[in-house]
Amino acid sequence: MTADRGSILRRTVRGAGWVVAWRMSTRLLGLASTLALVRLLAPGDFGLVALAAAFAVSLDVCLALGVEEQIIRAERPDRRLYDTAFTINLLRGAAVGAAVALAAAPAARFFGDARLEEVLLALALSALLSGLANIGAVEFRRELRFEREFMMQIVPRIAGIAVTIGLAAILRSHWALVGGIFVNRLGIVAMGYALHPYRPRLSLAAWRELAGISAWSWALSVASVVKDRSESLVIGRVLGPVAVGHYTVGVEVSALAATELVDPICRACMPGFAASRREGDGGGTDYLRILALLAMLTLPAGLGISLVAGPVIALGFGQAWLAAVPVVVVLGMASVLTPLGNVSAAMLNAHAKLSRLLGITATAAAMRVGLLLVLTPMLGITGAALAVAVAVVAEHLMTMLLAFRLLKLPLIRLVPVLWRPVLASAAMALLLWQTGYGWAPAPATGLAAAGELARGAGLGAGCYVAVLGLLWSLAGRPAGAEADMLGLLSRGLGRLRAGHGLQVG
Repeated sequence: MTADRGSILRRTVRGAGWVVAWRMSTRLLGLASTLALVRLLAPGDFGLVALAAAFAVSLDVCLALGVEEQIIRAERPDRRLYDTAFTINLLRGAAVGAAVALAAAPAARFFGDARLEEVLLALALSALLSGLANIGAVEFRRELRFEREFMMQIVPRIAGIAVTIGLAAILRSHWALVGGIFVNRLGIVAMGYALHPYRPRLSLAAWRELAGISAWSWALSVASVVKDRSESLVIGRVLGPVAVGHYTVGVEVSALAATELVDPICRACMPGFAASRREGDGGGTDYLRILALLAMLTLPAGLGISLVAGPVIALGFGQAWLAAVPVVVVLGMASVLTPLGNVSAAMLNAHAKLSRLLGITATAAAMRVGLLLVLTPMLGITGAALAVAVAVVAEHLMTMLLAFRLLKLPLIRLVPVLWRPVLASAAMALLLWQTGYGWAPAPATGLAAAGELARGAGLGAGCYVAVLGLLWSLAGRPAGAEADMLGLLSRGLGRLRAGHGLQVG
């Protein structure tokens, strides 16, 4: 039966709204938790658990097999596939737990803190527990019912925070944080069984259907870890740990548009593109439409963060962190291509083109390491940012070109998608630069930074919206990102008044 493409797009956008809501809820809950915990625990407690969690997460990512994504792609997944995926995930959880447990004592000796061993052993048990998750809950993503996944994640998150704060008030030790992690993991497992009736069994009957995809997923995960961790290792070796701190802060600030908007939406896009593919639609129209909407939002956001990097760092982090400003300036500009790469990667993932994604990731990793080794000794932290920016831009462009080839789309189709946001963003950058608010030196005080940031952000946003609206009107108000955004806002307000969920036409 032919798919209702509009229906799939509506469900994808609605799902993206739930994923973004989850991201924002997590940020707010995390902030509230941190504000409470800093009054109950010592900084060393946070550092210890953060170090252990980073170590465990790296091992977890290196053993990612992608069986859930294969169920999402499958035309008609049956019990054999679900049970095999559950069994593989259980074995994977056991493997991660065993690896973390075996590494606990050596890691504690390496970092010089005996407490780390016990924390890692606790996280090893948590990893094993995660392998018991109900594989049936992947249907929430497959069928674009992200409101169910939201519930599955938010309830354990709240319970984990409550337990963490309660234990911190009683124990005043790092075990409060470990207890919160454990409760959150246990809660996700329990909610999966509470929200979905599927009850998995141990079976490897469909292992051949998952083996090839799992191998490519594993290789892709390892390549991604190597790529994403390379700059910290090179910068730490060449410039020292202080420079790593400055660089890390700069990356987090410059990537705000990607981490808070693009990444969550792309989590919803992959199942949406897979649904289009299953229903016989290549998804090219949906791909371009989502790309246009994201580009309209992230082009000015990434460029704007770059333009006001000085006051953002001075206000948010203080004068001691001004070395991070050039990192924000450079990587903020590179981040404007994030929608092109991430939406394209979601499309390629939906079509199981993992070998090609692996080739792009490996190429980008090699390029990144090579440029870092050359530019970091020459130009310091700015050179490191330039190296990463060049590699990021190349990776996004390669991914986009591959997606266009897959969908048999001519590159000229990008012009109506991007020309108005590009011109409006360029006008914004020119205005801020000419008025002294763009790429200006960091203010000397927090008060001056707040004033400059407020004026610069207000002027830039006003210019972008005005120019974008003018260009859209001059073009005859064609169907596209502007019309989609107005439709989202109109329907969202209407649904809020009526007490219903957000929909998009």
